[in-house]
Amino acid sequence: MDRRGFCAIGLALPLTAMPAAESKTGRRSYAVADGTYAQAAEIREPRRLLFVSGQVPADAEGEVPAGFRDQCALAWRNVGAQLEAAGMAYEHLVKVTVYLARREDREVAREVRQQVLGRLAHPPALTVVVVEIYDGAWLLEIEATAAA
Repeated sequence: MDRRGFCAIGLALPLTAMPAAESKTGRRSYAVADGTYAQAAEIREPRRLLFVSGQVPADAEGEVPAGFRDQCALAWRNVGAQLEAAGMAYEHLVKVTVYLARREDREVAREVRQQVLGRLAHPPALTVVVVEIYDGAWLLEIEATAAA
């Protein structure tokens, strides 16, 4: 989606006009875009918050896949491993920031995110930023916040 398409979604779907389904845990997602992220996520009285530091596309041995798609899938698995270690899952994500080293990887990053997250009842708020990544071999990094 280009910038105009993205902005058009935001203009066509103002937060005040969007229905916001509330879960039993008091969580709401506003202006859901593609089922894997929302323009905003609201948490009322969470019992637990988990802040996941930037997860990189490296495995336990420090190996980094060569291709972006494989790096992206591995970074998401690393996010999932942190969530699992805390007794949470992707459905608990409320905010995700994806840092991309290359602008041209945006569509593949979106495809992989959609495969990983599927269609969540309450998708997280999402920000994608194109930046220079700490290690030149890494093509992305993902940080997240989860609530349960």
